[in-house]
Amino acid sequence: MSTKIRKIVFTALMASLICVATMIIKIPTPLHGYINLGDAIVLLAAWTLGPLYGCAAAGIGSALADLFSGYAMYAPATFVIKGLMALVAWAVYKKIKKTRSTVFLCISAILAELLMVVGYYLFEGILYGFVPSLVNVPANLIQALGGIIFGIVLNKAIGKYIMVDEQKGEK
Repeated sequence: MSTKIRKIVFTALMASLICVATMIIKIPTPLHGYINLGDAIVLLAAWTLGPLYGCAAAGIGSALADLFSGYAMYAPATFVIKGLMALVAWAVYKKIKKTRSTVFLCISAILAELLMVVGYYLFEGILYGFVPSLVNVPANLIQALGGIIFGIVLNKAIGKYIMVDEQKGEK
């Protein structure tokens, strides 16, 4: 199978997994959002698919989960925030990919998740006001922590088997 086809197939698979992981466990937050496990797959997609395909999988899968779950007003912001989150995770990971060290994966994930927390705070700040939006920050931090932990565990367990970025020497 050509590398391009493999990337497209894995992008669709990751987008589907992100959507399902986001929808399967939803803990509502005070300002109409919800805590979920989709971030773990967003991080895995970023680390294994690279910038373009990882961003596509993260944005599409997460936005579809919002649409399917009745959070349509969040879908455009989610598409951008999760796509940027994947881009940040990949960019940091690319700098340290030779080691696949848990510490460096953690740094990559923390920076990506901080972008998620700030992104949703800004989006909800525009919708509801910046002071009321502070109420969702702790919930987003809990989601971020879960995404970091499960994302790193998944990457350590299966990341090397699904790596389709140039990290395997493929172009």
